[in-house]
Amino acid sequence: MAQIIDERMAAEMEGDFVVFLIGARINKWWKLKNLIWFSGTMPRMLKELASRPVEETGFLGYKMLNMTTNVQYWRSFDHLEAYARSKDSEHFPAWVEFNKRYGKSRGDVGIWHETFLVKSGQYEAVYSGMPRSGLGKAGDLVPATGSREKARARLSA
Repeated sequence: MAQIIDERMAAEMEGDFVVFLIGARINKWWKLKNLIWFSGTMPRMLKELASRPVEETGFLGYKMLNMTTNVQYWRSFDHLEAYARSKDSEHFPAWVEFNKRYGKSRGDVGIWHETFLVKSGQYEAVYSGMPRSGLGKAGDLVPATGSREKARARLSA
C-alpha cells in the first residue's frame, strides 16, 4: 500500500512538460474476441514505458483514472511523439493493428486523447493526506506552506 503523506504537499516540476490524457470507450462489448486483444494494449505500453529510463523516453509517469482512461506526464511533446511513432515500441504495432481491426468499424471501440503543453510555472497541484499521486508522483513534492499555501501563489511560485 502506498505511503500516505499526512501534510499538505504541492507538486513541482522542473521546466516545461506535457500532460496527455488518453482513453477508450467500448461501444460493442459483445465483440469479445477483439476486446480481449484491445484491453491488453495500454497495460503493455505503460509497463514498457515504466521499465525504461526517463532520459531515454521522456515518460515521467501516469495515473489510472479508471479501467479505460489514464493521465500521462511527459517531458516534451517530442518525446511523446517519438514513442508513438517508434516501430520498436509497443505503441506503433498496436496502432497499426487497431486500424486494421477497427478501420472499417470505428463504432466498435472509440479512442480519444488530449495533449496539453504546460509551460514552467503555469500549473498548480496540491495533495493533502494522499500518497504520491499524479503530477506529485511524476515530479517532486514539497510542503504546501508559505508561498505554496494558496493555489494562486503556487501558480506564481
